[in-house]
Amino acid sequence: DGVGQGRGIKCSLCTKALKKFKTLAGDSPDESAVAAALQRGCRILGRIAGRVCRWLVDKYRSQITEGLQNGDLPRDICTAMGVCRS
Repeated sequence: DGVGQGRGIKCSLCTKALKKFKTLAGDSPDESAVAAALQRGCRILGRIAGRVCRWLVDKYRSQITEGLQNGDLPRDICTAMGVCRS
């Protein structure tokens, strides 16, 4: 699931976080649903992964929000942010 390709651990963490956000935000999320998912999603991932998650959210919030609202795949969002290689 993308762990061996891309950029390894950061890519797989990004993809895992985005999958979690997508699940929490629901099928056609508005901005507040995405914001709530971003907050809850990082807490669920645990301490170390949560730290990377919060960094991703702080740095790429608008791209993550837009990607989730567009229904983009987690891997595609992480690639667009430059965390994963295409």
